[in-house]
Amino acid sequence: MLPAVSDRPPPSPGRGWQDRGMAEQRRDAERDRIWAELVGTARRTVADGLVVGTSGNVSARVGDLVLVTPSGVPYDRLGPDDITGVDLTGRQVLGTLVPTSELPMHLAVYRATDARAVVHTHAVHATAVSTLVPELPLVHYMAAALGGPVRVAPYATYGTDELAEHMLRALAGRSGCLLQNHGTLTYGTGLDQAYDRTAQLEWMCRLWLTASSVPGLTPSLLTEAQLAEVGERLKGYGQRR
Repeated sequence: MLPAVSDRPPPSPGRGWQDRGMAEQRRDAERDRIWAELVGTARRTVADGLVVGTSGNVSARVGDLVLVTPSGVPYDRLGPDDITGVDLTGRQVLGTLVPTSELPMHLAVYRATDARAVVHTHAVHATAVSTLVPELPLVHYMAAALGGPVRVAPYATYGTDELAEHMLRALAGRSGCLLQNHGTLTYGTGLDQAYDRTAQLEWMCRLWLTASSVPGLTPSLLTEAQLAEVGERLKGYGQRR
């Protein structure tokens, strides 16, 4: 005897599958949004003269995924299909373009801090300062926005774990540092903050170079106590939601 044939439609996927699908769509949309913002930030480093050509690099963390600019590709050529991502071990999990050669530095920052974005540049004035002193002199109170006097990480070959280690030591208690004979690195809670810190660091370096170049005069510098006072005031700076 043949089994009875039911007129009922086959069961549809449960609510859990729908929720999971929607969650994945939201995750992908957020990832794509951050990638677009990252590309915009990378292009801004060129437009503002902080890098030349494909030097420098930018990254952003989305969960356990790190989106990063690819190696050797002009930023004005990057589009949505060029999205490049790695996990926190450096294994590429998204895209086909090779990630930036400075990946060890970016990953070191994400592993050691709560950073959500990192900007690395070859800004002229900041790089010049990195060849002159072990620490940017306290020529302006905005050093407090980076956590204190900005240190210079000793030189090491680009793209190496040694450079990443030097950078982390220079970043201790700071959100930015100079890289000797190389450039700058800053991080923040988002791409805007990381970029603003880079721009601020370059401006302070330019300020110090300008002031210290006047013959017969020496720039006045702030004390650690003065900087600490500014640091407290900056905690309440800006609009409150």
